[in-house]
Amino acid sequence: MLTDINTILFYVFAALVLGGGILTVTRRNAVHSAISLIVSLLGVAGLYLLQQAEFLFAVQIVLYVGGIMLLFLFVIMLVNLDLAAHQRQFNKQWLVALAAVAAVGAGVGYFLYRGKDAFHFAEGGAGLPPGLGNTEAIADSLFSEYLLPFEIASVLLLVAVVGSVVMAKKRI
Repeated sequence: MLTDINTILFYVFAALVLGGGILTVTRRNAVHSAISLIVSLLGVAGLYLLQQAEFLFAVQIVLYVGGIMLLFLFVIMLVNLDLAAHQRQFNKQWLVALAAVAAVGAGVGYFLYRGKDAFHFAEGGAGLPPGLGNTEAIADSLFSEYLLPFEIASVLLLVAVVGSVVMAKKRI
C-alpha cells in the first residue's frame, strides 16, 4: 500500500517538474515563466522528500523557491518588459542549437543502447560514521570537496543580479 502511494506521488511530482519546465521555456510573459519555474522547483522538492532527503527538501523550498525565485521576480519587475517585448529575441544561432540538440540526442541514444551497463555506481560504503548525520555529511562534502564550484556559482548569481539591476537603472 505504501509503495503504491509513493509511486503515485512520484508521478505527480515528476509531472510537476516536467510541466513546470515546459511552461517555463514556452511562456512569453516573464512573470508566468518565473511562476512556472517555482512549480517545477516545488516538484523537485517533493522528489527529494520521497527519497528521504529531508535536508535537501528544506533547502530547495527555503533557498530556491523562497529566496532565489523571489530575487528573480524582483529583477523581472525592475526590467522594462514593454521595451524588451518589442526587441528581437533571437540571434540566429540555429547551427549551435542544432549541434547541442544532436549532442544531447547522441548521449541519450548511447545510454538507451547500453542500458544499465552504461552507468557505473560506486559500491555502497559502511554508511555515515557514528554521530555524523545527513546534514553534517553534506556540509563536510560541500565545504571541502565542492567549495570552489559552490563559491563560483554564488559569485555568478550575484553578478547576474547586480548586472540586471544596473541595466534596469540605466533605462529608468
